[in-house]
Amino acid sequence: MFKSIKEDIASVFHRDPAARNTFEVVTTYPGLHAIWWHRLAHALWCRGFKWLARMVSNFARWTTGIEIHPGAQIGRRFFIDHGMGVVIGETAIVGDDVTLYHGVTLGGTTWNKGQRHPTLENGVVCGAGAKILGPITIAQGSRVGSNAVVTKNVPAGATVVGIPARIVKRDQGVSKCEEARTKIANKMGFDAYAVTEEVSDPVAHAIQCLLDHMQAMDKKVESMGQVLCELRPEYCNEELPELKDEDFEGAVEDDAALSAREINS
Repeated sequence: MFKSIKEDIASVFHRDPAARNTFEVVTTYPGLHAIWWHRLAHALWCRGFKWLARMVSNFARWTTGIEIHPGAQIGRRFFIDHGMGVVIGETAIVGDDVTLYHGVTLGGTTWNKGQRHPTLENGVVCGAGAKILGPITIAQGSRVGSNAVVTKNVPAGATVVGIPARIVKRDQGVSKCEEARTKIANKMGFDAYAVTEEVSDPVAHAIQCLLDHMQAMDKKVESMGQVLCELRPEYCNEELPELKDEDFEGAVEDDAALSAREINS
């Protein structure tokens, strides 16, 4: 038992940079308290003390904001960060080294008896607000994005996002198109709202498509310019006006002032 407690405490330091010392972790981390209460409740449940196990679980829910059914099977080094609003159903199975953030639900989709809650294999991470529903399996090392709703099995090592959740494909390496897009984005000072390609953001995707189109147009204009230079050498002396940062400072300030006025109104 003490070995398990030490592992739980160590897992906090491994996954939460805000943890400063053991005393603080033991006394102020509701995720740890919920896990320890659950172990007691689960032991009572397995020994047939169903009502007492539910009372212990209910007390843990009252004190931590985390609801874990005493019938749920929880592995080693399980870490719940923040924890408020986490719900884990009766037939849920959680492997080792799993991490859940606040608002995660491991719920059922049927009233029938038997396995009706999800199985999370070793090393799974579920982002805040994720909903994993039904007797499905989230395979080892998978990642579930924040607020995703997962109702189908997830293969090992995959990342799923969205509603309904879908697998995000990660291509190996960076294509020439992506390199050109990055250069244009850096030149324009645009970073797709800090959203990576692995996150389903339609606005970011649309702007990335525009960047691709701009890159293709630049190549075409450059090719046309080379042909014109061969036909009319003096054309090469004509240059486009340079865009400077100070040219946009006034526009940015005016836009910010307009936004502030709209908020105040």
